Amino acid sequence: MSEDLIEESKEVEEEEVPVKPTPHASMPCPDATFESSSNSCRMYEHKYPSVDDIVLVHVKSVNEMGAYVSLLEYDNIEGMVPLPELTRRRIRSVNKLIRVGRTEIVVVIRVDTEKGYIDLSKRRVSPEDVQKCETKYNKAKTVHSILRHVSETCKVPLIKLYTAFGWDLYKKFGHAFDAFKIMVTQPNKVLDQYDINPVVKSTLIKIIARRMCPQPVKIRADLEVTCFSYEGIEAIKAALKAGEAHSVEGVPIRIKLVAPPLFVMLASSLDRKQGISCLEAAIESVKKAIKERGGEVNVKAAPRAVTEEDNRALAILMETFEKQNTEISGDDD
Repeated sequence: MSEDLIEESKEVEEEEVPVKPTPHASMPCPDATFESSSNSCRMYEHKYPSVDDIVLVHVKSVNEMGAYVSLLEYDNIEGMVPLPELTRRRIRSVNKLIRVGRTEIVVVIRVDTEKGYIDLSKRRVSPEDVQKCETKYNKAKTVHSILRHVSETCKVPLIKLYTAFGWDLYKKFGHAFDAFKIMVTQPNKVLDQYDINPVVKSTLIKIIARRMCPQPVKIRADLEVTCFSYEGIEAIKAALKAGEAHSVEGVPIRIKLVAPPLFVMLASSLDRKQGISCLEAAIESVKKAIKERGGEVNVKAAPRAVTEEDNRALAILMETFEKQNTEISGDDD
């Protein structure tokens, strides 16, 4: 590890000493010398990770000794994955295992805080560790992004936000992300215990409300509804209306024709389980109503959560069938 990096680490430590608020001032306050271009900070209170911590790294260079990486959660401080710690198997080329520019999940095996050396291992990471690390990192990244936005909006150094309340939220709520979730509906329950500048507090609450407000989940089921009895199409219409009648507050149900006899049942809900349950009940009503009129329902796809990509594919499919069904007039001659 270079001496420059060690000196830089000492400077960061000096910056992190919290400033005691004056009797009539709240903390943190806007800083006239603030520069967003140099506004960097680690995500967690400890300057270095602990041994056995699972961390996410960015590969900077690879040589015959191993891979040099930067720890994304710790303000990109440098670490190294020695060659023996890349894999348990014998290899001919290091580049086949780890490449420059990629992100990797590794475990910390040694930390020298005096010299700033961090040794990491890729081969000791289990599949369970990968999932835990991704979840932890995504939460911390969301918190970091929100605080950075507040920092740049209010001209307050990011490290002051972390020192004033950010890192303390990790201790009191298990993770600052969980504290932010509470703040969506009860901001004062979390923030009243801290002495925060009113402008900073107001900005933080607004950004959290916008970024962390739960988004409704889109639920969909695919049905084939047929009826060859005397009522025919009228029976199908009545059965589909019976299904739409299961709409409840927060879970509106709509049924659209794709191409006879295929229909899609759509709903959106903040609660995924509730949305699926409502569609399942609606399908049962459609089955009952159409059966009474001599028809049948074939569930091609059970209710499930769908993505925007699924919705785009459905829109393209419906558009295709619509074009195919459009009557094209020919020459009368």
